[in-house]
Amino acid sequence: MGSTLAELVDRAGALAADGRRAVLGIAGPPGAGKTTLAEALVAALPESWVAHVPMDGFHLADAELDRLGLRDRKGAPETFDAWGYASLLRRFLAGADEIVYAPGFERVLEQPIAGAIPVPRSVRLVITEGNYLLLGEGRWAGLRDVFSEVWYAGLDQQERLRRLIARHVRFGKEPAAAAAWATGTDERNAALIATTRGRADLVVPSALLSSLGADPGSEFLS
Repeated sequence: MGSTLAELVDRAGALAADGRRAVLGIAGPPGAGKTTLAEALVAALPESWVAHVPMDGFHLADAELDRLGLRDRKGAPETFDAWGYASLLRRFLAGADEIVYAPGFERVLEQPIAGAIPVPRSVRLVITEGNYLLLGEGRWAGLRDVFSEVWYAGLDQQERLRRLIARHVRFGKEPAAAAAWATGTDERNAALIATTRGRADLVVPSALLSSLGADPGSEFLS
C-alpha cells in the first residue's frame, strides 16, 4: 500500500481512527519532497484534526551553533534539539494542554521561530517530517516510539539534487555555492540518512514524489 496519494491519505487517516492521537513521521534526505508530501496529506485530511509540525523548527539558532563551533555543519544531526522535538510530540500525544505551540523555520533567515505553529487539542494526527526521524543514535535515541509510523521519501537521487540546488538558490545562495553545499554538507547528511531507510514502515516511491512536484517556495516553511 502506498503507490498513490489516495492510498497514503487513507493510511495516514487510519492512524488516528476512533479518536486516538497519533504522530506520522516522514523521513528522508534533504530535497526528497518531505514537506510537499506532508502538505499534500494535510490538505486531503480533515482540517480540524490534522496538523503539520516540521522538525526543522528545532534547528539550533546560529548563535548557539557558533558557540558550539558547528556553524559549518548546520543541518547535521548534532545541530538540532532532538530532545525538545521528542518532548513536544509527547506533549501532543498526552493531550493535557488546550494548545501546543511548535516552532517553525524561516528559510530566508535560516532561523527557527518560536511559537509559530498552533496545535489545538482538537487535533488527532500530527504529521511531521525531517531528516533524522529514524536515526536512533545519540540525541535521536528513543524518538522512534513517538511515531505510530515513519515513512521514507525515496526520491530519485538525480532529481533530489536538482531540487535541492534549486531550493538553495531560491533562498539566496549563488548557484555555485548552492551546488557546493548540496553536494558537500547536504550530501554527507544524506548518506547517513540513507542508512536508516530500512527502518521505515513504508518507502514512498520516487514516481509518486515526483508527481507531487518540488517542495513549495514559501518564505516560511520547513
